[in-house]
Amino acid sequence: MIIDIKNFSKKYKVKLKSGFPKDIFYPSFTEILAVDKISFSVEKGESVALLGPNGAGKTTTMKVLTGLIYPTEGDIKVLDHFPFDRNKDFLKRIGLVMGNKTSLEWDLTPMQSFQLNKHIYKIPEKAFKKRLDELSEILSVGKLLDIQVRKLSLGERMKMELINSILHNPQVLFLDEPSIGLDIIAKQKIRKFLRDIQKTTDVTLLLTTHDMDDVGKVTDRVIVINEGRLFFDGSMDKLLYKYRNKKYLTLIFSEKIVAKEVKKYGKIVEKRPSSYTIEIEAGKQPEIINAIMQNLPIEDIDITHVPLEEIIADMFNSKTN
Repeated sequence: MIIDIKNFSKKYKVKLKSGFPKDIFYPSFTEILAVDKISFSVEKGESVALLGPNGAGKTTTMKVLTGLIYPTEGDIKVLDHFPFDRNKDFLKRIGLVMGNKTSLEWDLTPMQSFQLNKHIYKIPEKAFKKRLDELSEILSVGKLLDIQVRKLSLGERMKMELINSILHNPQVLFLDEPSIGLDIIAKQKIRKFLRDIQKTTDVTLLLTTHDMDDVGKVTDRVIVINEGRLFFDGSMDKLLYKYRNKKYLTLIFSEKIVAKEVKKYGKIVEKRPSSYTIEIEAGKQPEIINAIMQNLPIEDIDITHVPLEEIIADMFNSKTN
């Protein structure tokens, strides 16, 4: 077992605003429950997405697992260590990438930061060079290694962050919003990179993200939390199973058409100037498409499964309604 969490909870003490001078001389506080008794485990080599809306407790969980904050209660082990002990053996065996924070020195070049980590982690020179050459080639950043970090684009910097986090061959890689703010090409390269290293090195990945394409391309298992509680823990196939009988049709029209004409064929889930996306039953797909082609000015039809973000949103709605 690489990660093992049992009944983990985290409370934060928050100062209440009462106005001056009471805030200074007689401050009052309240507690906010960020995570409420969640339990799960992750095996070696698994690639797991930790999902939930803002404020669900994802980043808090990630910070506890990496030893950045102390849990209020619960039994937590990562690589057989209690993370907050910050044991040297533990720290040498994990990597962390946070999309909204940098681990690189802005006034140094990536190469200078990598060299520093080589000494910190005691990476042999030959192994360091081989690893850096491989990673630089995969991410196409060889020409950027000697440019100040502050002069790199966000996508270039994120690639350097990934290299920095895995130069020492960690057994567990924690990724908190690794594709935030990146363009489509950069996202595609980083997703492929993460999938490749997970398969070739057997590193365990734990990923938090709001980008459902990250989940579909990088992970095999999904853990969903909301309001600090565990909602779902299972494979991607299990998550999608409930929605196997639904399809989305995106209808592109050659001329303007009113919504009531489209509603006859399915539930409208998205409307654009020249297209509608409707939800239909998969078993009725042929007859519905045939009827649409005969009765509406169709230019093209795109057929997809229910998008993952819609599934997650529906899951939250069904739990709260």
